[in-house]
Amino acid sequence: MLKLKRIWFVLILVLIGYGASALAQMNPSLPKDTVDKETKIRNIDGVIVIVNTGYITQKELDDRVISIQKQSEISGKKLPELPELRKQVLESLIIEKIQLQEADQTGISISNKELNKIAEDIAARNKLTMAEFRESVTKVDMSYKRYLELLREDVMRARLREREVESQIKVSDPEVDNFIVEQMQRKQGPMAAGNQVTTDSGPEEIAIAQIFVPVDESSGMGAQTEARKKAEAILKEARGDGDFMQIGAQAAKENPKIKFQDLGYRSADRLPPIFLEAVRNLGPGQVAGSVIKSPAGFHVLKVMDRRGAGASRKVEQSTSSGNSASQDVPMVPQNRMVTQTLARHLLIRGRAGLDDADVQRRLAGYRDQIRAKTLDFETAAKKYSEDGSASNGGILGWMGPGDLVPPFESAMNRLQIGEVSDPVKTEFGWHLIQVLERRQTELTVEKQREFARAVIRERKFEQAYQDWLRQLRDTATVKILFFDEQNR
Repeated sequence: MLKLKRIWFVLILVLIGYGASALAQMNPSLPKDTVDKETKIRNIDGVIVIVNTGYITQKELDDRVISIQKQSEISGKKLPELPELRKQVLESLIIEKIQLQEADQTGISISNKELNKIAEDIAARNKLTMAEFRESVTKVDMSYKRYLELLREDVMRARLREREVESQIKVSDPEVDNFIVEQMQRKQGPMAAGNQVTTDSGPEEIAIAQIFVPVDESSGMGAQTEARKKAEAILKEARGDGDFMQIGAQAAKENPKIKFQDLGYRSADRLPPIFLEAVRNLGPGQVAGSVIKSPAGFHVLKVMDRRGAGASRKVEQSTSSGNSASQDVPMVPQNRMVTQTLARHLLIRGRAGLDDADVQRRLAGYRDQIRAKTLDFETAAKKYSEDGSASNGGILGWMGPGDLVPPFESAMNRLQIGEVSDPVKTEFGWHLIQVLERRQTELTVEKQREFARAVIRERKFEQAYQDWLRQLRDTATVKILFFDEQNR
């Protein structure tokens, strides 16, 4: 009975959404006052999209756009023009609505008691009392009741994602071993396998060609889907016997936005990590098995050649007949020594009205005072840093290779003990860094395996999650009822 009522309600919304003109066409003799009445109902109700058996209102769209605009003012992130922003936000709302419906149909629910406990945990992690937490919520023009509604939806989507995507991701032991071996080869050089020798000296270099289908990361699901479909079609063709660069040239001829290029020989540290991971086990002439997603778009990759360390993993061994034979010598994961660094930092985050030049001048001033010993780094971090480590004087703890974002780690590794860096920019903002101590420690195979498994799982998750969202969107019934001029 509830299902019938819901279907009937949606049918009413559909009729309302078509507006006065649609009603008049269905019944030309319909009195004008009736048409006007239906138009008013539509405007009052504010329903602009039907999503399966649910709907999205104009107010939901407006509220989300305003919220994003306020966040961008704080973070300094540039947003697209308003019409494009509203279009992207509407698509996000549609995806969210579909996920919530899926969660509801599969029996996922959050009780009020559980929801309140989650909110209490969030407050505790932020070192706030519940009264302070409620006050912080209302400061951003949101009622606490509305906050709980949004929190409930977030948790439901997260649990659905965990069940439908995360639980399906499998990482095999051979994948983990291969990851560790590749790390060993990059860190230890060409003799890492003991008897392993290479045909060339120096680090391995890989010649890669790519065909690139660009699409902005902030584009809606429709644009992302179209770009991926095009890249997958190119990948399918590239796996055949055709010339890779000619395939790229033809794709670029059909769509000038598509780029193709031979990147030439590059060592591992000069390749984007996602590229390196995609081609690490490929030989010359092989095409990556799947399309690679980056913030800029979709990439189809081919290994043109490999040279240097790792290009030939052969060793000469004597056979029973006394002849030499070239055989593969596998590397196996083993405990290894790594350098850990104890460092601290002072972070200033980017925000609207604060440009990079201003931040650099400010941090350079702190740096000069610290170097002149008129200001203590710990004191400066406690007073000026905008990171959670500020209360601890900016100390980050012992960090090993890969624990920090590359720009930060690279700058830190160049510092001597006690030295203070120049301002360093990362995705989190601008930093001053000081190295306090270094030590050598053994990284066990078990720890390496834990790290490798987590990295591989994270890489697989992003691809699987986007595929899952696309499938949900493609199978949903979405009807745009009303989209006013400011939405276009």
